Amino acid sequence: MNTLEEARSIFYEDKYARLSGIEIDEVSEDHVRCSMKITDNHRNAYGGIMGGCIYTLADFAFAIASNFRKDRSTVSLVGQASFLSMSKGSILYADTRLIKDGKTNCFYEIMISDDLGRDIAEVTFTGAHIEKRL
Repeated sequence: MNTLEEARSIFYEDKYARLSGIEIDEVSEDHVRCSMKITDNHRNAYGGIMGGCIYTLADFAFAIASNFRKDRSTVSLVGQASFLSMSKGSILYADTRLIKDGKTNCFYEIMISDDLGRDIAEVTFTGAHIEKRL
């Protein structure tokens, strides 16, 4: 089984991500990419993409990046989203970047962009490493 198939198998259990339509597109040792096709269910009363949908996409990408193929589990302590612009596209992408992976904490930046190449949000997470759960 390759890395992408393993990640999809493990994180398939995240029912909210599935319900949101999030897909795992790429997984490597230092990068994760997820995508979400925008539907009317993702839109707010003004027609824009609900901020919670954008944050959910980033949170799911962080969960994969910080937990996949690790000897310990990671939980988020702090997550902060800066919304940069409104998407006019039909797909959102989340790309992870590990800033630092320390003994007890880790720090990630997740860039959300759309299929038109527009930067939509920057989301940062601080995670805490905990004992691996089975």
